[in-house]
Amino acid sequence: MQRIVKIVWVILVLTSACKSVKKVQIIETQIFKKDTAQTVVISEAPKVDSAAIVKDIMTKLVKRKIDFTSFNAKINVDYQSAENTQKMTAYVSLKKDSALFVKIAVSPYGVVENIYVNKDSVILIRTKGEKSIQYSAISYLQETTNIPFDFSTLQDILVGNPIFLDSNIVSYKSNSTQLLVYLVGNLFKNLVTLDNVDYKVMHSKLDDVDDKRNRTCDITMSNYVPINGHQFATYRTISVSEKSKLDISLDFKQYDFNNPLQYRFAIPTNYKPKNPVAKKPVAKKAASKK
Repeated sequence: MQRIVKIVWVILVLTSACKSVKKVQIIETQIFKKDTAQTVVISEAPKVDSAAIVKDIMTKLVKRKIDFTSFNAKINVDYQSAENTQKMTAYVSLKKDSALFVKIAVSPYGVVENIYVNKDSVILIRTKGEKSIQYSAISYLQETTNIPFDFSTLQDILVGNPIFLDSNIVSYKSNSTQLLVYLVGNLFKNLVTLDNVDYKVMHSKLDDVDDKRNRTCDITMSNYVPINGHQFATYRTISVSEKSKLDISLDFKQYDFNNPLQYRFAIPTNYKPKNPVAKKPVAKKAASKK
């Protein structure tokens, strides 16, 4: 169960609470090794009034945000930790601001987990072995990962919209090809590398604001393709480190926007609940299509 939660978190739940934009300072960056990941150290140059530059950066990022009504994807997932290595396929269907369906398939067993998420609830359905169903409030994932999020952020992560970028921008550095933006939120410091032509997110380096936690995350987004007038990253790598290291790659093999949901499934009524005392959240049933 914990392994599935970690995978779902990486696919769905990389976000943090953020604050409004403040003024900017020019930076020089120095990167050094910290355990199995990297930590960013920022040395400040004299302060400059760059409010207009900040406003321009945020305006361009907002303009490249993908607007949609629905999203479908087939994702090849490689998962590697100190305890386990796993290859799986995630089938995702998302109805904007409403419902998320995820099927987790593992060869040669086929679909082993179905996951349903709405604004309030998470339902985990085990379809192989001891078939069971687990009902949880969405706060369960928040508590498990210790990262606050909402449904709106989940859908932005899936479709590849920028995240972690509405924190306090405290520094930037620009050249002919890249724009480095350093942001500080309530939980994370974030060094983001953007393409300086069309503001695609290329890399994000996250470190805990609380140095005692020693939690860090590297996210790389690549293989962008044009779709519906936007740029969509079809390949993403994620490395998370705290007491141990977790590496995941997401290879989007199929994807489409604004089409009927492909992977909806019904909530079973005959499965044995793993948490029978928990109050079942209200979840609208959907006819099985695949």
